[in-house]
Amino acid sequence: MDVIFIRHTTPDVAPGTCYGWSDVDVAPSFTAEASITMENLKLYLPIEKAFTSPLKRAVKLAEFCGFKDAERDERLKEMNMGDWEMQLYDEIKDPALEAWYKDYMTLPATNGESFPQLYARVSSFLEDLKSKPYKRVAVFAHGGVIVAAGLYARLFTKEEAFRHLVKYGELQVINL
Repeated sequence: MDVIFIRHTTPDVAPGTCYGWSDVDVAPSFTAEASITMENLKLYLPIEKAFTSPLKRAVKLAEFCGFKDAERDERLKEMNMGDWEMQLYDEIKDPALEAWYKDYMTLPATNGESFPQLYARVSSFLEDLKSKPYKRVAVFAHGGVIVAAGLYARLFTKEEAFRHLVKYGELQVINL
C-alpha cells in the first residue's frame, strides 16, 4: 500500500513559535500554498481513502484537496509540546528546554510528550492501516508525524530523522 503523507501548509503563527497540539489556523497564504500541494497530490490519484489529523491546519488542507470526508484520527496530531505550546522558543524560560535541545529524540517537552511517544502513536496508526484493503491512501498531518512515518518505513535513520523534515505543503510517500 502506498501512503502519501501531506504536511499542512504554513500555520498562522509567528516564526519560532512552538505550536504542537495547539489548534492554530493556517496563514493567509493558504490558498496559494494549498493549490501547489493539490497539484502535486494529483500525481498520486486515485486515492481510495484519506485520513487527517483533527487539527484545523490539516483538516483545511484535506478539504481543499477534495477530501471533505477524510477520517480524523487523534494519533495523527503533532507532538504535544506541553507547557511550551504557543511560546516563542527563544522566550521559553523552562530550564528543561536546554536538555531537550540536546536530546529531543528522547526527552519530552515539560508536561508534553516525547518523540518515542509520538512514534508509538504513528506506528499504531500505520499498523492498523496495514490491515486495510487499500492500495493508496492520503494522510494529512504534521512534520513530526511524517518524520515518525519515515522512520517506521526505514526511509532514514533516527540520527538523520529531522534532516528529512518535509516543508509545509510537501508530500512524502511510504510503502507498507
